[in-house]
Amino acid sequence: MSPTGETGTSSTPPRANPPAHGASTIESTPNSRGASVISENIGVLGARVRKVRPWIQRDIEQVKECKVDAMLQALLQRASSAPETKQPELLQKCLNAVLPVCNGQASTVLVKSSDVETALNDYVRPGAENKFYGPFIRATNIALSCLEEIKVDGMRAAVPAVDMICQQNDMPMYQTHQTAKSTRKPDVVILPLNSACAPFQDEKYGKKGGKKDKQKGKQKGKRNDNAMDDDNDDEKRKKKRKAHMDANAMAKPQNLPWKDVLACIEFKRKTPGRTKGINPPPPSYTVTDYIPTKPEYLPVDHLTAGVPALGPSQTPATQPAPDTASAVLSSGLTAAKPSQGGSSSKRKAADPLESAAKKSKMNPDDTEEDTDEDLDVTVQTGLYAAEMFASNLGVNYLLNIIVIDDVMWIWYYDRQGIIQCSGINFIQDLPRFMVLLYALQRFKLEDWGRNKDFLPVQVEGKQCHEFKIKDEKLGEVDLLLHTSHDERVTHYGLQGRATNVVPVTSEALTKTYGNFEDGMVAKIFWGEAHRTSEPEILKRVEEIAKVHNTVQDHIPKLLWHHTFTNPTSAIREALGVPEPTKGSRVLYILVFPKLQPITKVPDKELFNVWYQCILCHLTLWKEGVYHRDVSPGNLMWYWKDGKRIGVLNDYDLSSLADDPGPRGNERTGTVPFMALDLLTEEGQRGEVKHLYRHDLESFMWCFAWISLRYENGVLLPRRLRPFDEWATLDAVACGEKKYFFQGHMKVPVRSHIDSSLWAFLVGCFLVLKKDADNRYYLRLEEPSDSGEGHQPNAEESDPDAFLSKFTRSKSWLALSKPSK
Repeated sequence: MSPTGETGTSSTPPRANPPAHGASTIESTPNSRGASVISENIGVLGARVRKVRPWIQRDIEQVKECKVDAMLQALLQRASSAPETKQPELLQKCLNAVLPVCNGQASTVLVKSSDVETALNDYVRPGAENKFYGPFIRATNIALSCLEEIKVDGMRAAVPAVDMICQQNDMPMYQTHQTAKSTRKPDVVILPLNSACAPFQDEKYGKKGGKKDKQKGKQKGKRNDNAMDDDNDDEKRKKKRKAHMDANAMAKPQNLPWKDVLACIEFKRKTPGRTKGINPPPPSYTVTDYIPTKPEYLPVDHLTAGVPALGPSQTPATQPAPDTASAVLSSGLTAAKPSQGGSSSKRKAADPLESAAKKSKMNPDDTEEDTDEDLDVTVQTGLYAAEMFASNLGVNYLLNIIVIDDVMWIWYYDRQGIIQCSGINFIQDLPRFMVLLYALQRFKLEDWGRNKDFLPVQVEGKQCHEFKIKDEKLGEVDLLLHTSHDERVTHYGLQGRATNVVPVTSEALTKTYGNFEDGMVAKIFWGEAHRTSEPEILKRVEEIAKVHNTVQDHIPKLLWHHTFTNPTSAIREALGVPEPTKGSRVLYILVFPKLQPITKVPDKELFNVWYQCILCHLTLWKEGVYHRDVSPGNLMWYWKDGKRIGVLNDYDLSSLADDPGPRGNERTGTVPFMALDLLTEEGQRGEVKHLYRHDLESFMWCFAWISLRYENGVLLPRRLRPFDEWATLDAVACGEKKYFFQGHMKVPVRSHIDSSLWAFLVGCFLVLKKDADNRYYLRLEEPSDSGEGHQPNAEESDPDAFLSKFTRSKSWLALSKPSK
């Protein structure tokens, strides 16, 4: 759990994980996926939000692919009247059902579908990117009004409580992530109708005098935390929708909240300001087999190796091809390896998309703001997804759409990874676009990915979430999650554990355990489905604590937990994505008494709390519980009998000695604190077995990090603290920086650190260096027989003996003496 709100610097993303050379195949792990290392630790590591972009890029490089018809079928299934029952005929039924809308043969009292063609003819005219927005929004919203009347056997009706509408944005949207502020500017968004109307309410309803107060009061009174109004008067709702379509759907709203956004749509021109148009709509539409677009999938390889130019967008053979060129610029973000995790064999490195840069949206009054300047459209849209994930609790998945001229791609995001479907030429293949809208229009909030178990509520004017569930032992467990609390630790990223730590109150748990002086927290995260769960590991840890004083009182007390039954692999199985269960995740919620972060410990007591954590870790390791993620965020403390008691926290990356599978070579840890052996190319390929000495080395890096960056529990100003760049360097580059630090130790300029603490640090790193040198020379003297795949001292040495190399040093003994 991240302790505090640090902010920091730097740039380079972690390397994509290539296949291991000479190593056994290993499962996907949290640290093998880009965002999880840094984005879950913005507070403790010190990354500004904009510095997390490369980690977003890493996730996007690992995108998987599926056919658009498979995606449409899956979305229709989700919006059907029987989502759990397979209905393979839905796509064909819906393609036929939407043809009247496509061919201008459907109308309602308020709109006629022939206006869709008019809007699309405006869309295909030459012009700049922002000329796309209005015609696309008009076509979409007119189509939605007509599609609402279409009935298909097996599909449920449109959902008036949501009543999705397409809304122009192209305005800055702000969000705070712990201490950092982000600024994003999506072109177009999909919103619930009431959310779209809210920014314009005063102006819209103020025009008719007496209606202003009445309507405004009505809207305020009925609008809930998701900005939704379940209006039972269907006719009034449709008139309200039409009024918004005409007056404000193409206007720019002020300060849209991210929590209301259902999806973002980002547009690009292949050639900015192009003078040639796009092929116009055909005279009529019929249901046809899918014709692949060119490119069929948005390429991502150029994110690591930019090369120009994409071929023309696909159109049916009867249509002339539009002008060539390419869209969507690569931002110049560099990384080490191209994706290994889902790039189509048809995708060439020479097929990047280039785009025009987004204008900077920097607020001159806030130098910490994040902007989307010069970003590839896939990264840009990925950042929107990160904002959407962060704005609501326990989000299951998200959808966004990228549009380049006449082709759109649906992007699906969840904590297992990202999936993009093949493109739809929505001018020439309008029926498939209409089917997409038809499905989305029938989505309830939970179908959009919102977690229906966490209900938004207002408590004393603050946004909270309520969760209630039946428990076999405790009866009904009630949790009130204080999601607006300043001490909430949030996640910013796309995939991985996505840990949130939220202050929580509960009548049921208070009745069972009594009151805790510092209260309770809930840890909500997406754990890997095939990994031994944290509750299971903690159960084993509690058994060890009963017979070992070094563990008793030094571990977190798990009060209650629940595992949700919603594996991320399900959608991949439905879409036919290869290896659908690899890296599958499920949502957990665990409740603990609140602990304090080690970074808040005064300098004179830091060693004692830290050493308590080391002794706890040592005993657990010898008893077969391998923590393997030692970082400042996982070293905590609490008061007991007037003393600070150190706690080794967070076991969601831990493993047990008797676990089946290749646990020892999994790449777990938090990069700035990982052992140097693991921050090598070999280590990142999973060829270096994770040993006790690696975790103990992590303790040393933690001590250096805390003692040099904090003074008596307070984070130093940026100019006075070292290591900022370690937070966002890739694993190998960070290892190189740390290796240099270890070999060239000197007191930082203007350092606050006490001479005894500095002597202690020097002594610890001297032990590490001597041990590494001994193993290096031993390896030279005793090369492996094969000369390949040899791990130096891969067998575990005696943990007590290794720890004693540190504890018998003079500087360690000096700090171990009780203070007078």
